[in-house]
Amino acid sequence: MISLDGRRLSTADIASASSGAAVEVMAVARERAAESHDFATRASAERPVYGRTTGVGANRSEAVPDNGAHALALLRSHATSAGPGRSAERVRATLVVRLNQLAAGGSGASPEVIDALTAMLDADALPQIREFGNIGTGDISALAAVALALAGETSTSRPMPLRLAVGAHDALPLISSNAATIGDAALAVVGLKRLADAAVVVAALTFEAVDGNREAFAEAAEVATPFDGARDVCRRIRSLVPAARPAARIQDPFGLRVLPQVHGAFIDALSRLDDVVTTMANAPSENPVFLPGVGVAHHGGFHAAHLAQALDAALSALAQAADLTLARISMLNEPALTGLPAFLGDGTPGASGVMVVEYVAASLLATLRGLSHPSGDQGVTLSRGVEESASFASQAAVRAIDALPVYRSLIACELVAGVRAVRMRGLDLGHSPLSQPLSMCDVLDRAVADRDLSADLELAAGLAEVMADLGA
Repeated sequence: MISLDGRRLSTADIASASSGAAVEVMAVARERAAESHDFATRASAERPVYGRTTGVGANRSEAVPDNGAHALALLRSHATSAGPGRSAERVRATLVVRLNQLAAGGSGASPEVIDALTAMLDADALPQIREFGNIGTGDISALAAVALALAGETSTSRPMPLRLAVGAHDALPLISSNAATIGDAALAVVGLKRLADAAVVVAALTFEAVDGNREAFAEAAEVATPFDGARDVCRRIRSLVPAARPAARIQDPFGLRVLPQVHGAFIDALSRLDDVVTTMANAPSENPVFLPGVGVAHHGGFHAAHLAQALDAALSALAQAADLTLARISMLNEPALTGLPAFLGDGTPGASGVMVVEYVAASLLATLRGLSHPSGDQGVTLSRGVEESASFASQAAVRAIDALPVYRSLIACELVAGVRAVRMRGLDLGHSPLSQPLSMCDVLDRAVADRDLSADLELAAGLAEVMADLGA
């Protein structure tokens, strides 16, 4: 059971909820939200309030009827979207983030909205959320689709146990959030962290296969690169190869030698992204925000620039870490570094061995580089010119999710080549921490004659997920 209090929701919690873990809203959080609702009701009776007494967007100066009919009309129009439906995991992540944000207080939403969202999650009665329509200034179309499902106007994957009667002031609190983007980013950062851990284990196997120089990961290297991620990689490699054979070279190629500096920067970028996602998932970023004892504010907290920039940085760091993965695969194909036949072939003249694995890895790297294109270099002007900026964090979060299977397959390429090299060299890792991941790879075919390695890569991609726990 994940308890939501609007303060402590983590990315791991979001990932668990996306997989079906049950959630509950704590009583203190529900009380906080109810106080915000009462405060918003009083404020709306005393002054103009965006989205409650006025229209939205360029209609912000238009007075609107104080009734549920207008609220429903707003939700219907704003549910407009396009593209395929999102997966159940992504929809559940959206719902739990939005529910926790409402629990933070500040939205002015009625307690019935919280009850309805909780019931939707409990029943796993998921609405359809289409892919396109959000630009990082509030996931309006996605959340409007959720709202219409809560109201019983659209179908859900399972029957809803109750129907929300949308009140006059419920429309904007239902949709004023980046919950879908935050949910996507949470799933991405949890997945990328696991793969980053797995990549260290696989790199350690490559290190053994080429008799790498442990000095690049020594305590002195930690002093020379005083960043948390770099130090973390140094310590993990030292723990995975505690009794390395004599180094074959005074300095290894960059694929190994700068692993702490490059992969460590990726780890740091993921840590930063995790912090941003967690902060936003626990913040009442509604516009306007209603905080008893603090006040009412119309603001720009819906603009997800912090999240877009953190996602862009993580994807850029991923592309650089992936570049080193390809470099290590190239190392394993080089006889001067392994003492083995070129491309780890069977010795037959002209044998290709794992040659094409390197090509596959290059294709995957190119895809990751494309996904790392920054969101921040885009611009847009909408709603009759009153909304002249967007973060496009939504697109960056989707790219981060799309990067997961690509990076997993790239790690698999190195794993297939690394395991083959260790086997061909006859290295005894029986007393090494790497003995466990190596034994897990017994499912990979030991034959080295030229053949289609697609099935091996698919098996190795599955192993990468399991190896994450060993590399943490």
